[in-house]
Amino acid sequence: MPPYTLPQPHRTPVAEPGTVLTVASGDLRPAANLTCWPAQEKLEKDLTTALAGLGWTVRRGHAVDAAKGHGFIDSQRAGIEVFKKLPRDAPLIVVEAVWQYSHHLLAGLRDHRGPVLVVANWSGEFPGLVGLLNLAGSLTKAGRAYSVLWSADFTDAWARDGLRTWLETGTLTHDTGHVRPLPPLPADPETELGAALARQLREEKAIIGVFDEGCMGMYNAVIDDEYLNPLGIYKERLSQSALVAEMRTVTDAEAQAVRDWLDEAGLTFHTGADEATELTDAQLLSQFRMYIAALRIADDFGLDAVGIQYQQGLKDTVPASDLAEGLLNNVHRPPVLSRDGTRELYAGAPLPHFNEVDEGVAVDSLVTHRLWTAMGLDPATTLHDVRWGEEYDGRFVWVFEISGAVPASHHGGYDRSYSMRQPPMFFPLGGGTLSGVSRPGEIVWSRVFLMDGALHVDLGRATAVELPEEETRRRLDATTPQWPIMHAVLHGVTRDQFMARHRANHLNVVYAPDAATAGKALRAKAALFAHLGVAVHLCGDVAL
Repeated sequence: MPPYTLPQPHRTPVAEPGTVLTVASGDLRPAANLTCWPAQEKLEKDLTTALAGLGWTVRRGHAVDAAKGHGFIDSQRAGIEVFKKLPRDAPLIVVEAVWQYSHHLLAGLRDHRGPVLVVANWSGEFPGLVGLLNLAGSLTKAGRAYSVLWSADFTDAWARDGLRTWLETGTLTHDTGHVRPLPPLPADPETELGAALARQLREEKAIIGVFDEGCMGMYNAVIDDEYLNPLGIYKERLSQSALVAEMRTVTDAEAQAVRDWLDEAGLTFHTGADEATELTDAQLLSQFRMYIAALRIADDFGLDAVGIQYQQGLKDTVPASDLAEGLLNNVHRPPVLSRDGTRELYAGAPLPHFNEVDEGVAVDSLVTHRLWTAMGLDPATTLHDVRWGEEYDGRFVWVFEISGAVPASHHGGYDRSYSMRQPPMFFPLGGGTLSGVSRPGEIVWSRVFLMDGALHVDLGRATAVELPEEETRRRLDATTPQWPIMHAVLHGVTRDQFMARHRANHLNVVYAPDAATAGKALRAKAALFAHLGVAVHLCGDVAL
């Protein structure tokens, strides 16, 4: 026989009784990991204290890297190497006070045999709750069992009882009684409209343009063609390098015309001269080139919606995509002509954009755009991160906040919107936001996600509320003040119910003029999804 060299079998250590392992996934961006590390240290200290009080020993599954200045798993390869050395049957807690890249952990968590708990601190300072929800959505898609828990500092009885239950049983179940399957719908105009639009989509097809998939490790945000195509939705896979190349063909005059239009519309730009820390005119012109380039490429391929990854691909190449994205999602926006100057592209309508290439949002935005347009409503949609929230005046008011790309109509117009430089920690080349405070009004929220090998959608109602200026400022300062914010009160869904159920860091929101119209639109949307074969779940107080 040939003298083949066979690899040695890998042997993992044996779990230690009474010991729980912890791991912490972080960012790919070193600046973010360094800035967020103190918050992570505090959460880990709080959790260790709580676990010790329950009689358990905590062993961190990977050391703090003194050279890097943090203790995060900061790449997929690093995650694989960490999990090689961990006992596969040990109880494992993923501890997150920050935004994290879920794919750093997926290889290890898929093969881990012990129970898994994902925890976050209840804080808006850094997006740990956002990171928890993305990992939850990713593990749901992967079919990997897990539990979740959150607390300000793990000194409260609710969180300690949750830890105790998980340690003793390996599982932790929260109340999700607010969720129910879609009942039979009445034969009315809204149901008929939803069914008709579903038939049209299946028969005539739609194309979503994807400028590179897999933004920021969001495994749950990638939906395979086998799930999309039966809906009548197909992908045009595009490269972000093509977007940059098209940006280079946009003239200075064309980019300046967008700026002039927005100045006339009343959008406030907070500009300065320091490229490293301030928003500059040059950054803005680059963003307007991206806006024009995206519309021209969309026209080339006949796209019905478009998503730009940006992170990581473009962050070291051009300023942020958010301002362009917010413009695309608005009905009233700067006109863009075809290259030969003979046609206005997507005139009088949004080109739905799904931020961070979240394809669950792509499906949702596409059908919402068609349905709201057919009903004569403003079809401007956006996604938000589920960032944080607190009680105010006897109600729990959520902070929904995204990285700078909200259509101006959600703020009440361009004259109630503003643009600030993106935080250097995440956006080294800057760029402006399309920010503001979402106007009060009735909204429909939703989330399309993969679970048990099938597409599902959660649908609910909420009210965007107005808070006093000082409370809005406090909430902005407690999160990311440059970004657009929505104060939202969910209908019939508690804080913990929502956190326990939501299968993503994002949710989609769209306005309706009043409660009655919102109810009709939600019913039509439920009918549309049901006729596409998507499993529909109603959340909270939804009257059909």
